[in-house]
Amino acid sequence: MPNDDSPSTSTTAETLLWSGHTSQWAHLGFYSLCVILAVFIVVFATLFALPTAGLTYLTLIIPLILWMVRWWVTKCTTYELTTQRLRIRSGVLNRRLDELELYRVKDYAMEQPLFLRLVGLGNLTIITSDATNPQVVIQAIHDVEKVREKLRTAVQSERDRKRVRQLDVDSHDEHGTALN
Repeated sequence: MPNDDSPSTSTTAETLLWSGHTSQWAHLGFYSLCVILAVFIVVFATLFALPTAGLTYLTLIIPLILWMVRWWVTKCTTYELTTQRLRIRSGVLNRRLDELELYRVKDYAMEQPLFLRLVGLGNLTIITSDATNPQVVIQAIHDVEKVREKLRTAVQSERDRKRVRQLDVDSHDEHGTALN
């Protein structure tokens, strides 16, 4: 006869709630720097009309490569929020998979700086009790409010399913005096 007090070991089907990646808008400053560097190279080669101007124009490949590498690295980092965990897949040549069990999430914060809000994006910061990922920041994602709400609901459901509770220990008494 099974004991009713034992933790639930039922296998609930894991379903995908959200999948996405950081928007390229997060790197606008870097991309602007690449454009400024390219303009500087063109102006330098044109103004000084050096005999090696052709070689100088060839250096335009440097900001182009920098731009493409940043774009590719951003595209190769994906986030998947399921009913049980958050998966972070990253890497271009060498791939890495980090998984965060949702019952370990302690807190989350949504941030929408003015520039990101203007383009409909926001950042989601997740504070966890996980040793390898104490803080996860998902930058510049679309519908950040909806993703935060999905995360909140999934965290509560997973805690209930696993019968896990977070214990907050306060180091102050009811009068605000520090306990030592």
